[in-house]
Amino acid sequence: QNMPQINYTVVTEFVLLGLSQNHEVQMILFFFFLLFYMIILPGNILIILTIRGDSQLGSPMYFFLANLAFLDICYCSVTPPKMLADFFSHQKTISYSACMAQLFFLHFLGAAEAFMLMVMAYDRYVAICKPLHYTRLVKRGVCCVLVGATWAGGFIHGTILFALSVHLPLCGSNILDNFFCDVHQLVKLACANTYIVELLMFLNNGVVIIMCFTLLLISYIVLLLKLRTQSFKAKNKVASTCVSHMIVVFVMCGPAMYIYGLPFQAVPMEKVVAVFHTVIFPLTNPMIYTLRNKEIKGSMWKLISKYILWCGKF
Repeated sequence: QNMPQINYTVVTEFVLLGLSQNHEVQMILFFFFLLFYMIILPGNILIILTIRGDSQLGSPMYFFLANLAFLDICYCSVTPPKMLADFFSHQKTISYSACMAQLFFLHFLGAAEAFMLMVMAYDRYVAICKPLHYTRLVKRGVCCVLVGATWAGGFIHGTILFALSVHLPLCGSNILDNFFCDVHQLVKLACANTYIVELLMFLNNGVVIIMCFTLLLISYIVLLLKLRTQSFKAKNKVASTCVSHMIVVFVMCGPAMYIYGLPFQAVPMEKVVAVFHTVIFPLTNPMIYTLRNKEIKGSMWKLISKYILWCGKF
C-alpha cells in the first residue's frame, strides 16, 4: 500500500497579519507605541548613564540593574521596529532568514533577561542572608562572570530553539497570525507529525521560564521571611527592593508562561499578551526599580540638571 506523499514547500517569506487589519486602528496603535518608545527608551538609556556616571552607584545591585536595562533595550529592538514599519505597509511580509533571526534574538535576549533576574535574586540573597560575606561573594569579578553567564545561557537557549525551528518541515500556508515570528506559530505551519519537536520546544522554552519563575518566587519568599529578624529601617529598605524585584518577575514571567507554558494548545488573546510581553513590559522593568529607589532617582536628577546647565552655556 502506497504511503501518502506530503508536499513540502520551500518558504522564502512569511505574511504577517499584524495586530489589526483596520487602517484607522493601525494609525492609533502606531502613534501610541511610538510615543511609548520615545518616552521609555531614553529613560532606560538614562538609567545606564546615571549608574555609570555616579561612583556612589557602584554596588553590584546597580551594576546588574544597568545590565538589565541594556538587555531590555536590545530585547525591544527585535520586534517593535518591524511592527511600527508594518503599520504603513499594505502587505506585511518578512523574509524567511529575517524571521529566523527575529526568532533567535527574541529567545536569546529573553532567556538572558530571565537569567539576569535570577542573578539579581542571588545578589539580594547574599546581601540579606550573608551580609558579612557579601563583598567576597559578590565582588566585581564575580559580577562580571555572572553577567557573562546570563548572556551565554541566553545564547544557548536561543540557538537550540533556532535549530529546532529551521528544521521544521513547512508546507501549505505561509501566513502568520501575529506581528512577529515565533516558534509556536511556525509549528502551526509544519507538515506531518511535529509532536516531538513541539515537546522539545516546550522543554526548552516553557519549562525554562516556569523553572525560573518558581525559583525566583521561592527565593524572594525566603528573603521576605528573613526580614523578620532585621531592624525596622533595614526592613523597609530591603522590602522595597524585594517587592520591586517580585513585581518585575511577575510582569516578565507571567505573559511568557501564558504563551509558552501550554504545549500543543492555542492561546487565547495571544496577540495582546505578545504586545505586553515583547514591547510594553521589558521597557518598563528598569523603571519599576528606579521609581522605588531614592538613590538612583537623586543621581538621575543631578545628571539631568548638569546636562541642562551644560546646554544653557550654548
